[in-house]
Amino acid sequence: MLARRILFPILLVLVVAAAFAARAVAHPTIDVVAANWKFTPAKISAPLGEPTTLRLTSSGGVHGIASEELGIPNTTIMPGKFTEVTFTPKKAGEYVVHCSIMCGAGHDKMTLTIEVQ
Repeated sequence: MLARRILFPILLVLVVAAAFAARAVAHPTIDVVAANWKFTPAKISAPLGEPTTLRLTSSGGVHGIASEELGIPNTTIMPGKFTEVTFTPKKAGEYVVHCSIMCGAGHDKMTLTIEVQ
């Protein structure tokens, strides 16, 4: 009986602490919108060694994103649909990711800069 009185509050504290810890390590999700010849936002930050999810959509045209350096697989971004891609940066630095699908005259200037800190 005494053991139950002691163990129950300890277990309760551990469960509550675990719930708060799980919330504290939530990984970022970043919305990125592709349009003709630009990504919005054009620059984002991602934490080093932690999963980051990009929630991608297009407001006009079909676009794409891919980066071997960051571990972002070739992903097609369709108008009016959301596509999520998760990556875990392994090295700090600034990475410039180009649209991976030819999208017209400004395609070569369509970049997303990802700063890994």
